[in-house]
Amino acid sequence: MSQPLTVSPGRKIHLADFDPRRVSGDWSKESARERVEENTEATRDLAYRLYAENQRSVLLILQGMDTAGKDGTIRNVMTGINPQSCQIVPFKQPSSKELDHDFLWRVHQAVPRRGNIGIFNRSHYEDVLIVRVHNLVPESQWRSRYQRINDFEQLLTEGGVTLIKCFLHISKEEQQERLQARLDDPRKRWKFSKADLEERKLWDSYQRAYEDALTLCNTEIAPWYLIPSDRKWYRNLTVSQILRSTLEKLAPQFPACEPGLENVVVL
Repeated sequence: MSQPLTVSPGRKIHLADFDPRRVSGDWSKESARERVEENTEATRDLAYRLYAENQRSVLLILQGMDTAGKDGTIRNVMTGINPQSCQIVPFKQPSSKELDHDFLWRVHQAVPRRGNIGIFNRSHYEDVLIVRVHNLVPESQWRSRYQRINDFEQLLTEGGVTLIKCFLHISKEEQQERLQARLDDPRKRWKFSKADLEERKLWDSYQRAYEDALTLCNTEIAPWYLIPSDRKWYRNLTVSQILRSTLEKLAPQFPACEPGLENVVVL
C-alpha cells in the first residue's frame, strides 16, 4: 500500500490508500518517545530563536475526525514551549458575531504574529467539512471556498507565515475504541457527547469531504501531511519531526545586539 506523508499537488487523494496504523521505520513506542523528547527540546530552542528574531511565524494546523488526537498531539509535541511565543486556538461553532462576517474573518484574526508559533485545533477547513456534511450552507458557497482558502494561505505565506497542515488519519475501528474508552473512564466521560454517535453515523460523508479538502487545498506552498494516527505514539513522533524539521529549515537567528556591549560590566 502506497503511503507517503505528502502527495503531489493535483493528485486525487483517496484515504483508503493510506493505512492509519502504518509505522515507517524501525520505531518502537519507547524509541519514539525518546525521539519526541529530543524533538521537543530542539523545537524549544528554535522557537526561542524564532521569537527573538521576530520576523516570521509558523502555523500548525491540526485536522481530523473526532478522537483523532488533536489535543493529545498538542500536549505531547508542544511540551515546554514558552507560552509567550505560542498560542493555541480551538475553532468551535462560530458565534453570531463571527457569522456576520465572511468565513475567514475569525481565522485571520487568530493567525500567529511574527515570532510566534500558532496551533489551530480545527481551522478554516471546518467550513468545507461540517458545513458540507450538514448542509449548513448551499453547495455553491462551500465549493467556492476551496479556492478562497488557497488564496488565503498564499496571502499568509507571502506575509511570512509558514503553514504546517496535518490531517490526523484514524480508522473507524480506532474511533470506536476511543469513544468507548471515554465512556468507560469516569475521568474522561466528560469528553463524550451523544452527539458524537450521530456524527459517527456520517463517517463516509466526512471521509469524502476530507478527500476533497485534502486534494483541492494541497499546494506547493501549503501541502497537507497525512499522519497515520491509530498509534498515538507514532502520530506524536511524526508531527514532532515535521515541526522540528520545518523550524530547522527556517533557521531563525538571534538579532544583532547593540554595538559596544562586549566590555560592559553591570555594577
